[in-house]
Amino acid sequence: MQLSKRLAAELFGTFWLVLGGCGSAVLAANFAGPVHGLGIGFVGVALAFGLTVLTMAYAIGHISGCHLNPAVSVGLTVAGRFPARDLLPYIVAQVIGAVLGALVLSLIASGKPGFDLVASGFASNGYGERSPGHYTLSAAFICEVVMTGFFLFVILGATDKHAPAGFAPIAIGLCLTLIHLIAIPVTNTSVNPARSTGPALFVGGAAVDQLWMFWVAPIIGAVIAGVLYPFIAESRRGNSQELALD
Repeated sequence: MQLSKRLAAELFGTFWLVLGGCGSAVLAANFAGPVHGLGIGFVGVALAFGLTVLTMAYAIGHISGCHLNPAVSVGLTVAGRFPARDLLPYIVAQVIGAVLGALVLSLIASGKPGFDLVASGFASNGYGERSPGHYTLSAAFICEVVMTGFFLFVILGATDKHAPAGFAPIAIGLCLTLIHLIAIPVTNTSVNPARSTGPALFVGGAAVDQLWMFWVAPIIGAVIAGVLYPFIAESRRGNSQELALD
């Protein structure tokens, strides 16, 4: 597949991730409507993020691999699953898609009378006073490293040629849902530098000041998984071959 088409798929897919995932948080999480308590809550937001990845994995996985996330692209590169020459173009496409998704979301959200984009937080990520549970920088950093590491580990395992075919999007989508169920109170859940960048640019201020952490921590977690999974998988295959010879 031509690089230009793969980049277009990544842009479109990341757009959908931000619009669907962050959109559920901004528009629907706390919506009361005519019936009290009609909002989907943070469990609904977690599910929405998982569904965006699951749906796009089936839609564009065969085109671009459906990374939708700079950390995923980095982790796959470290694991030898993705060519380094395509890493920077993928990251650029993902960030552009995230910013466009945040732009469309801002236009929709601003249609509600009294909506204050900055005051709402606009589903941006944060630590300290900007953490939903006021978790410290160190706690947030550890959370993002570990959650992204496990996310990449599941991606690498689910897409391994020895894994059951056709089920990878389900495992990956459910993994992202679980990660959000754990991490929303800590950082509002990033595990994706592009997803963090889009909303932060519209909120500005402290959201941009803290953005560095949501690039550094997820990428560290991805690199760890990119090294660890091949080591474990190759060890397992080696042991299997030895047993077969015995």
